[in-house]
Amino acid sequence: MWPGNAWRAALFWVPRGRRAQSALAQLRGILEGELEGIRGAGTWKSERVITSRQGPHIRVDGVSGGILNFCANNYLGLSSHPEVIQAGLQALEEFGAGLSSVRFICGTQSIHKNLEAKIARFHQREDAILYPSCYDANAGLFEALLTPEDAVLSDELNHASIIDGIRLCKAHKYRYRHLDMADLEAKLQEAQKHRLRLVATDGAFSMDGDIAPLQEICCLASRYGALVFMDECHATGFLGPTGRGTDELLGVMDQVTIINSTLGKALGGASGGYTTGPGPLVSLLRQRARPYLFSNSLPPAVVGCASKALDLLMGSNTIVQSMAAKTQRCDSQQGRLGGGETWFRSKMEAAGFTISGASHPICPVMLGDARLASRMADDMLKRGIFVIGFSYPVVPKGKARIRVQISAVHSEEDIDRCVEAFVEVGRLHGALP
Repeated sequence: MWPGNAWRAALFWVPRGRRAQSALAQLRGILEGELEGIRGAGTWKSERVITSRQGPHIRVDGVSGGILNFCANNYLGLSSHPEVIQAGLQALEEFGAGLSSVRFICGTQSIHKNLEAKIARFHQREDAILYPSCYDANAGLFEALLTPEDAVLSDELNHASIIDGIRLCKAHKYRYRHLDMADLEAKLQEAQKHRLRLVATDGAFSMDGDIAPLQEICCLASRYGALVFMDECHATGFLGPTGRGTDELLGVMDQVTIINSTLGKALGGASGGYTTGPGPLVSLLRQRARPYLFSNSLPPAVVGCASKALDLLMGSNTIVQSMAAKTQRCDSQQGRLGGGETWFRSKMEAAGFTISGASHPICPVMLGDARLASRMADDMLKRGIFVIGFSYPVVPKGKARIRVQISAVHSEEDIDRCVEAFVEVGRLHGALP
């Protein structure tokens, strides 16, 4: 033990710079250990560099020739639509590169208010509020809306942004088994003691390609006095007869209270998210939602692109119907849609692959092993097909997959070529006999 204050003097025998270097060396050791663990588990995620516009046909750095892209959220092919691009350029020219401000200071332009009103009309809701992303919309909603007197009931496979948003709030938290309505009912019964009860679900689950049973959810919510929140990032613009989303597809547009969705997928693919719902809720979010209050406004070019994408959808059903034609396989003998099977899904299942989900452009090819998914995706690229292996923590351990996404701008020839490459690579790696 050091006598008196001698320990303080001894401390300064070590030069301050050396102490800082020691702390940095310790940090590097910790980080390298974490990174090596990720590599060892086969879950390392590399970023391929695209050298062209987004679309079904792209160019990739280090790979010769054109590449077919089957893993973008570009469901309607609007990311490079000439009218969408022109609208972005026009907004950039008229309103500038950005606002250098949050919305409530000096960051609200007429185009922001016009887009919010357009979103509300599109979803047939009272009002809407823009965020930098739907991740921010989910981060802002639950904390602002729910108190310790309330309860939120969440599907166990909800998107990470919903999970993180719920973590931020002080409400009582219940998690029900994926799509299990009996378990949801049991949780609703247990939650009757709370002031508000909010059921939170994805409309379409991005990793599995399945769709929430909204009719049953809304029925249970009505029975037990609950509200329904839905994340529509993988539905807005292309599910339902006019692309309004899962609630339109399943006929419950008047029963879903709150919708969060994105401008960064089907609606132009740039960036941005939003909440739409009751007017007083949107007003409260403008006052209390931290991602809204403390984030810069959406850039004018992004607003212009998204606004034009909505114009295209609201002006004609042609684009939505094109997506439906790709998603649904016509059964000519029965004269009806063939059970929601996709052209891709039916061919892959016939080849021997297991494809998760149904009736959605997301078609996860289930492989289980993370290394297998990564290696197969690499070999697919060598055959001109851009797909990515998904593994933990993006999906649960032991459920690695390659998520394929069909776009309205993929041709049948594109899909056939993708399937042929999967069969070849699957046999090469032992995923198929």
